[in-house]
Amino acid sequence: MILERIRQLPAWARWASYATIGVLILTLVQELGQNDTSHLTAMTTAQTALKWSIPILLAGLGGLFAERAGIINIGLEGMMILGTWFGAWGAFNYGPYWGIIIGAIGGAIGGLIHAIATVGFGVDHIISGVAINILGPFAARFLSSEIFTGYQGGSVTQSPRVENVDKFTMPFLAGGYDTPNFLKWIGEKDIPLLSDIGNILRGIMTQTSWATIIAILLVPLSAWVLWRTRFGLRVRISGEDPWAGESQGVNIYKYKFVAVMISGAFAGFGGAFITIEMSSIYQEGGTTGRGFIGLAALIFGNWRPGGILAAALLFGYPYALQFGDFDGYASHALLLVNAIALFGVTIWAIRKNKTADAAIAFVLGALSATWYFSSDTVPDWWVKILPYVIVIVVLIFFAQRLRMPEANGQIYRKGQT
Repeated sequence: MILERIRQLPAWARWASYATIGVLILTLVQELGQNDTSHLTAMTTAQTALKWSIPILLAGLGGLFAERAGIINIGLEGMMILGTWFGAWGAFNYGPYWGIIIGAIGGAIGGLIHAIATVGFGVDHIISGVAINILGPFAARFLSSEIFTGYQGGSVTQSPRVENVDKFTMPFLAGGYDTPNFLKWIGEKDIPLLSDIGNILRGIMTQTSWATIIAILLVPLSAWVLWRTRFGLRVRISGEDPWAGESQGVNIYKYKFVAVMISGAFAGFGGAFITIEMSSIYQEGGTTGRGFIGLAALIFGNWRPGGILAAALLFGYPYALQFGDFDGYASHALLLVNAIALFGVTIWAIRKNKTADAAIAFVLGALSATWYFSSDTVPDWWVKILPYVIVIVVLIFFAQRLRMPEANGQIYRKGQT
């Protein structure tokens, strides 16, 4: 089977193959669509999808470090909120680059509080995470009332406007620095699949924020740190079997503390990204639940950096599709994309002799196809809940392939087993 051969490829080739299959499905939907659905693979859609996926990616990577150390971090949303406020304050006073750094520090403070509660005092991880999610908005509101109200253009719910990070366009491929624009040339040739890939790559490589580039580079960096360094090995043993690590002389408390603070820093970076790159202003409630979507990306990505990146891009895509899709045809076409994907799951389940899974996938695919062919548009709420629907579908059909760290969520106490 094609998917089995793809799994044998190196990681970079495997993910490139999955992406190509995804674009192929979008191309087929454009050809089969009832209306104009060119927005599915437009350059602007790719640009917006990448930007929207970054906070989700950073929250997911934050959750990865915490949970690889055995600490469930549902407080990512609260830490991200702290990042939005501190990022705005830092960017307004010291510039956007310092804003990113200060936003990450703000999130790390939230991570430190979570670590003190869960690692230091043995508080239940869920209770502590909920407390962080309550504390984050409260702290941001209090700080705004004390500081932003004294700035021109600021108030108790928002900051003054801040500058963005510089942008980068890839030379030769996307025409940066007045060089030839190869991807634009490919896109204008109107070659099935190839032109769509060119448009998407052009969107990703054109006017890309340096903050976006740094966030994407954190994916291979996180993989290298967690799986290729002594520090990463000790973090992972803290989440798999901390008592075995303790018997080898590993300071489990130390690595749990550091991992949860890194988790908060990543979430804070995501919050600062929202403030500096997406809205150019701190606004109360600006995270709109992206911390929770980051947790969904963590599960979807099977606690792996590459999987989290794929999930973040997948979750960010429906949100991006709404921008410029004024007639709603492209968002409506996602129903057909869902149907094709579910029918693919049906074939996979049949080959694996999973009759019940095949039946469920076929029924869901048929319902999605029926909805598509019996309507012209979809309600706004459909696109907003689609990321969560995808996670539920993955849990239904592929739960046996998902593996979280063995001791994730367990209260660790030195000397106890």
